[in-house]
Amino acid sequence: MSDRTSTAEVSSAPLSAPPTSPHVDPGDEGYSKDLKSRHINMIAIGGAIGTGLFLGAGGRLAGAGPSLAIAYAVCGVFAFFVVRALGELVLYRPSSGAFVSYAREFMGEKGAFAAGWLYFLNWSTTAVADITAAAVFAQFWSAFSDIPQGVLALIALAVVLTGNLISVKYFGEMEFWFAIIKVAALVVFMAISIYLVVTQTPVDGHTPGFSTITDNNGVFPLGMMPMLLVVQGVVFAYASVELCGVAAGETENPEKILPKAINSIMWRVGIFYVGSVVLLALLLPYTAYSEDQSPFVTVMDKIGVPGAASIMNLVVLTAALSSLNSGLYSTGRILRSMSLAGSAPKFTGLMNKGQVPYGGILLTAGFGALGVGLNFFVPDDAFEIVLNFASIGILGTWAMIMICSLLFYRRSKEGLLSRPSYKLPWAPYTQIVTLVFLALVVFLMWYGEGVGRTTVYCLPLIAAMLVGGWFLVRRRVNAIAAERAGKS
Repeated sequence: MSDRTSTAEVSSAPLSAPPTSPHVDPGDEGYSKDLKSRHINMIAIGGAIGTGLFLGAGGRLAGAGPSLAIAYAVCGVFAFFVVRALGELVLYRPSSGAFVSYAREFMGEKGAFAAGWLYFLNWSTTAVADITAAAVFAQFWSAFSDIPQGVLALIALAVVLTGNLISVKYFGEMEFWFAIIKVAALVVFMAISIYLVVTQTPVDGHTPGFSTITDNNGVFPLGMMPMLLVVQGVVFAYASVELCGVAAGETENPEKILPKAINSIMWRVGIFYVGSVVLLALLLPYTAYSEDQSPFVTVMDKIGVPGAASIMNLVVLTAALSSLNSGLYSTGRILRSMSLAGSAPKFTGLMNKGQVPYGGILLTAGFGALGVGLNFFVPDDAFEIVLNFASIGILGTWAMIMICSLLFYRRSKEGLLSRPSYKLPWAPYTQIVTLVFLALVVFLMWYGEGVGRTTVYCLPLIAAMLVGGWFLVRRRVNAIAAERAGKS
């Protein structure tokens, strides 16, 4: 879905300058503006195409059938609303602290504390999911099949961490090429798949086409409930869409670059996510896929093209490393914003000579390293376990973004500030509907039992940890806020 009116306004008239904000985030100081337009556009693409599609789609196709495409489409719409809301806030005031900085402005220090640590929960667990996925992909090749999954996971973490600590320009280049590889691979895969469907070329004894769906109990082969239950996993697939908002603080001319990048997310979702899943469903019965292998590798393996499966497996390995790279980047910036406000450890505010906040990056990597243990002790379940906890962090982060957007909208109605010309459409209803959707996802996690229900039962523990953490840092936070107010 797209907002035609808003898009037309953006494309036909120059954006007005971002309104001046009285809020100044100390975490925005010290960064270089080395991210270019091509970096931001590819970061937006990379955020919309990740491990959740390349690895997670296999098990979800097996569990929900072709209806998975509907789940991707619905979640994609709400992901677009979230990133569009964040885009409006970024145009109002670009900040490397992103939604944590906006939570501080509109919700106070408590809101910023909760937003930041929920985001850390998201990416610290996602880091484990990414290195787990990388290890699983690496074991596809016989040269790595005898190496323990935990060892491969640790190697993946070390390689990406090293690259992330050099400079933001190096990060941007890595993400640029990671995204190019992912997009090129998906385009080639879709071109081959469309050719197979149009020419009715058999794949593993099956004739591609709608008969593959109708002959296997239709779009909802196991009923509608399995599709609803996979929604929380599908949300994980969109976990990085907010990354372009974090990158705004290190971007040249964000008011010109970001709207175009954000507006293109919807058609990327439609083509790459929904389109890919539809083609996967047309090529092979949903029962041909499994959670143990990327569905794209499964198809290439069945086609029988020499080396095709290995090439596609290399691509999905790249996707996992890209996601890990993004997570280390974004949490480093978020934690630095929190550290300089007093709500995160002091060392997470440290920067190196390359103007990289290495303290926060190392903290996230440290939690990822702890998660390597899951790959040693429960290699078969590691991905799903961390996926559920990552989903809680994602849902919390998205909720915070929409709450900030709602408070921002209300202040604009009170005449306290003005909205930029790049607006979230249909406010405030968009924010309210999205918050209801996020609450529904939490309910579906509980309803689905298993690991999802256990994760929901951990919510009181997560809330208690946030409350306890706030009481530990509140004096330092209030002292720093008072000192900052005295200087202004």
